[in-house]
Amino acid sequence: MNEFELIETILSGLGEATEGADVIVGPGDDCSAIRIPTGELLVSSIDSLLVDVHFPASAPAQLVGYRALMVALSDLAAMGARPVQVLVSLTLDAADPVWVTALAQGMAAAAGKAGVPIVGGNIARGSLAIHVSVHGCVPQQGMLLRSGAQPGDQIFVTGVLGGAAAALQRGLLSGDEIELDVLNSAYFQPQARLKEGQLLRGVASSAMDVSDGLLQDLAHLVEASEVGARIDSGRIPITEKASLDQALSGGDDYELLFTSHKSLPELAVPVTAIGEVVAQRGLWLDGQPVTGSGYQHF
Repeated sequence: MNEFELIETILSGLGEATEGADVIVGPGDDCSAIRIPTGELLVSSIDSLLVDVHFPASAPAQLVGYRALMVALSDLAAMGARPVQVLVSLTLDAADPVWVTALAQGMAAAAGKAGVPIVGGNIARGSLAIHVSVHGCVPQQGMLLRSGAQPGDQIFVTGVLGGAAAALQRGLLSGDEIELDVLNSAYFQPQARLKEGQLLRGVASSAMDVSDGLLQDLAHLVEASEVGARIDSGRIPITEKASLDQALSGGDDYELLFTSHKSLPELAVPVTAIGEVVAQRGLWLDGQPVTGSGYQHF
């Protein structure tokens, strides 16, 4: 199978996921073209997922594809953005039509859930890696940033934490043996909180997603806001079968971490107040100073 046949196989697997109301030019040309609403900003991010680093080589391709898209889309959720397009770059060590079709179907499922088209990308021969570039639109005055937290703000997280880290530490099963229990689902099927991020425009004073661990990401948020934070371990929402340490430092949760002093809108997922923003720089857990420990790439 040559490069162009492989691309056609991928497009077949994506199906209607390449179409969208804002898409002017989709896959098949040198560039995609999308319509940006008047008065909105385009926000963009890119994530790289490497085999046996961000997903196991033996994992079902459909789950890998779903995870790859949701992980990247979570950055748009953290900005309060509405997703408008996704680009995917894929390197493969061999042309495997069955694997790429399943990968594309997983991506299509995630794109359908998020309401975003996959409008193009690139394919090349090399070590297996998936690079996902996501683009969204947001009103300039409603954009959520890591900076902006103020002393007296409450600190909130959506959903529950620690499940993906617990799945990794337990050991992900391989191939067809993967059972999507609560832990494996947390790892392979994270949910980018896109609707929640959009509802928090004008409400959250700062926001980001929890990707590298709650403590580490909260440390980034308070540093950007030039404030400090005090959190209570007893208030951390922990996934069933996960530990407090996994919830604090494990990462791969892709929940929203945000601050606010306002009444919150009704969200479709649980939201928990875990602490308070303070003027003194630093991070405290149960009254004791802590460092922002979490995942490090290097």
